[in-house]
Amino acid sequence: MSSVTAAPTAKVVTTTVTAKAKSGLVLTVMTAAVALFWISPLALLLVTAARPLSDFVGNGALSWPSAFTWENFTDAWDIGNFAATYSNSALLLVLKVPLGVLVSAMLGFALAKLRMRFRRTVMFTVFLGLTIPIYITIVPVFIMMRSAGATDSVLGLIGPYLAFGIPFQVLVLQSFFRQLPDEIVEAARIDGAGDWRIFWRIVLPLSTPALVTVLILDAVATWNEFLFALILLNSDDNKTLPVGLLNFQGQFSNNTTGQAAGILIAVVPILIAYTLLQRWIVAGLTAGATKG
Repeated sequence: MSSVTAAPTAKVVTTTVTAKAKSGLVLTVMTAAVALFWISPLALLLVTAARPLSDFVGNGALSWPSAFTWENFTDAWDIGNFAATYSNSALLLVLKVPLGVLVSAMLGFALAKLRMRFRRTVMFTVFLGLTIPIYITIVPVFIMMRSAGATDSVLGLIGPYLAFGIPFQVLVLQSFFRQLPDEIVEAARIDGAGDWRIFWRIVLPLSTPALVTVLILDAVATWNEFLFALILLNSDDNKTLPVGLLNFQGQFSNNTTGQAAGILIAVVPILIAYTLLQRWIVAGLTAGATKG
């Protein structure tokens, strides 16, 4: 009697497992198709950058190259003046990004964990910066920077970059800090720790995913920023990478393979950093949604 009732149960279990396997296979195929679709522009950029210009013009953009060459990269390095623009963008990255994350972390900690007067007013004022389009600030920022003698200076870009980067970073960090248990902060205060010690010794070590998230996102935004760099920088020696790519206009506008090589040179560092730190970025952005 028991063997008779066990057979239908086993059949139902087998059918369920088979349905789940088919569903998983369909989901895998769909995910792979979407991934191939999204990565196709990067693949096309790689192939275009590594093929001769004559082959690109003669056979078309979507054809497989008959030969590969590295000359596009050497030519693009000279045309884009990447020796100077790379160092300028790297200098901005090293100075501005850690400073912006530090200021944002301190402000986010104060808004999330400290009892301070006018906290809501300060928070509203900071987040108001997210609603201001960068385009309507070009003229006022240029006038202020010119009055301060900070135009055509790589270091002069740090001020505007901080002003437009901090609001978003504070939004992410203070949301993460609010998820940290208040009991930890209160226990540290009972042990005699001040706000600064709590911030450096407790809050920051516990907030590594959120800090890495805003660090990478701010690094990408700083590396790719174009408008302020175009308006405030004049000399070739002070231009950043995105502005340096404008050198491919004019007489080099038809050098499509050289342009592709220049774009690839510009995006490779951030692409590598994003790939290596992707899990930290995802953890930082989803931490606030999964905790308590």
